[in-house]
Amino acid sequence: MSKKLEKNGLWESSRMMLPQHREALQNQRNHKPAPANRPTAEDIGVIRDYVLLPLMHGMIKRKAGEIEKSSETLRTLYARVAHALAAQILADLSETKTKMMQRGIQLFEENKDDRAIHYRYLCRGYEDTLMIAKDYMRAEISVRTARYIEQLLAVVNNARKADEQKV
Repeated sequence: MSKKLEKNGLWESSRMMLPQHREALQNQRNHKPAPANRPTAEDIGVIRDYVLLPLMHGMIKRKAGEIEKSSETLRTLYARVAHALAAQILADLSETKTKMMQRGIQLFEENKDDRAIHYRYLCRGYEDTLMIAKDYMRAEISVRTARYIEQLLAVVNNARKADEQKV
């Protein structure tokens, strides 16, 4: 008879099985739990938010302090806008922390160098490292800050339009 039929043909035909299926079957036979699932792209996005949002918040709060101490004519307006941006970023950071807990993600900073920050993360039992380049961080913080400003301006414009309609 052919090799496929010997001993139920399981291992003789293993080249037809996906490696993940073979590993799961071996773990099942050894009564070991299957390895943890890899994080999804959404999980990685949450981790990235968890890294970037505190940096953005600190940057905006620092700028707000500088503006308040400046002799700029419109410093009160600029400072209030900066504080409003910081409040929205802080709210988003709180939401991100909740997502991290719900998804079972833990993040640990490993080390920093001139070009990148290295993190180790645990996601539902899966452990891996993540490296974020400082140039990427700067660019992403700039883009995200612009998005927050656009959102704030949209709120202001909608309030202005609502006031104009009342008159």
